[in-house]
Amino acid sequence: MADITVTQIKSAIGTKPKHRGTLRALGIGKIGQTNTLPDRPEIRGMIARVPHLIEVSEEES
Repeated sequence: MADITVTQIKSAIGTKPKHRGTLRALGIGKIGQTNTLPDRPEIRGMIARVPHLIEVSEEES
């Protein structure tokens, strides 16, 4: 199964509360913070909500 590495690249200050909650659910909260998550539809949906705040790279495992 592939993994997705998510890195926050922009601040969540001034964004909607749902966007800040999505970042928390992804396990990141500060600029430069990274988290590796499984490639599942739920995670892809969260990533689709905040593409302007994060950078995504895919890894094969």
